[in-house]
Amino acid sequence: MPEQKPEQVQLQARVTDELVGKRLDQAIAQLFPDYSRSRLQGWIKDGCVTVDGEQKRTRDKLQGGELICVEAELARIEHHQPEAMELDIIYEDDDILVINKPAGLVVHPAAGHADGTLLNALLHHVPEIAQVPRAGIVHRLDMDTTGLMVVAKTIQAQTELVVQLQERSMGREYEAIVTGLMTGGGKVDAPMGRHKTSRQKMAVVHMGKPALTHYRLLQRFRAHSHIRLKLESGRTHQIRVHMSHINYPLVGDPVYGGRFRLPKGVSEGLIKTLRGFHRQALHAKKLELFHPATGELMSWEVDLPEDFQLLLKALQQDLRRNDDL
Repeated sequence: MPEQKPEQVQLQARVTDELVGKRLDQAIAQLFPDYSRSRLQGWIKDGCVTVDGEQKRTRDKLQGGELICVEAELARIEHHQPEAMELDIIYEDDDILVINKPAGLVVHPAAGHADGTLLNALLHHVPEIAQVPRAGIVHRLDMDTTGLMVVAKTIQAQTELVVQLQERSMGREYEAIVTGLMTGGGKVDAPMGRHKTSRQKMAVVHMGKPALTHYRLLQRFRAHSHIRLKLESGRTHQIRVHMSHINYPLVGDPVYGGRFRLPKGVSEGLIKTLRGFHRQALHAKKLELFHPATGELMSWEVDLPEDFQLLLKALQQDLRRNDDL
């Protein structure tokens, strides 16, 4: 089946006199009546709408004469096919499914990944999940992030789990390896939105959505740190952006990791391991939630994947080697 690319939407309009004092979302609903107000509000929140080149909030008032630009994608309605794929299922009942996602598995079909995704696998494993929006997917992990995800098998379960995410009663803990020596734990409380110039990237932006990440130090190496993180919000690429923002980018992150650097005196074994680690060193290790049907508090934890463990081993060996010199 040929890939269906999303339709590119590019719109421009000047704020007229009758729109002076109006909220941004009210004004663009009048300027671009071919699109629903909810869709336009979503584009504002996603950073796809600029006013004189700057991102604004939906409630920001307009002065008149500003140039409003919209650059967005309009997803086409697609019918996804079930695919027989092996899933590492940690828990399953009539309402939910908890999986341990491997690196390289895309969660939802998108440009460049029309099939072979978790969604396709879910449609095969639980055919009736086709009746649930997004095949029951409640939250996502990036393609190369590993670890625990919960999937709802019914609309009722999905609704309840989404509420838990919004109310922050669903616990998600991650482990990561970052470049740089941390002295202890802390938090990053920095709003996030689309990058101003690179639309595929996220960034810390003044007018973005609230985002809060807690982290604590597990182990320090010679030039890297092994940390545990807990999310209080679920923004796209949140951990990767926040760690890069405080100058501790994730090892192997191809987007937010910055220029590849090796510490002085590093062992040949660690050089080889670092050069061969081609994904962000991030693993969703623990998941905790209230069962959407019974209300029971449930928790799961999975081991670090093999490549993550090998990286930790190489860092530990390098640390011991340096101590022996």
